Amino acid sequence: MAVRHSAGLLPWRRAAQGVEVFLVHMAGPYWAHKDDGAWSIAKGEYDPVVEDPWEVAQREFDEEVGLPAPSGEPMDIGEHQMPSGKRVRVFLVQTDQDLHFVSSNLFEMEWPRGSGTIASFPETDDARWFDLDTARRKLVSGQTPILELVAAALL
Repeated sequence: MAVRHSAGLLPWRRAAQGVEVFLVHMAGPYWAHKDDGAWSIAKGEYDPVVEDPWEVAQREFDEEVGLPAPSGEPMDIGEHQMPSGKRVRVFLVQTDQDLHFVSSNLFEMEWPRGSGTIASFPETDDARWFDLDTARRKLVSGQTPILELVAAALL
């Protein structure tokens, strides 16, 4: 089975309580009514042979937040293996932009499962700033180790 690759953009800023990161809330029926462990870095899959991961990270941010990716010098903090085996390449960008959720692209899936009915759902349904301690609780468990690298790079 081929390894899947994703590229993500993680905006960050310095606030009164320290470093904050901007995360997206995963949408769709599975994530509805979930908060802790239901947030993610804005990211998406790509083919590392033909696509530039930084360009993919910017595109995916736009698709999942509904705003252009923040401008700034990207800091590549490397590729990280998720429990699923997927490899996620993460770029940090410092920004003072007023980032907020606007809209998300849609995906299709059979829902309810086994019904034969295909329904469309937004990929994300919210995006917010979190301090690093709160982000550790909010992020899906496979991505929490990335925050240790963020802390090491920024603190």
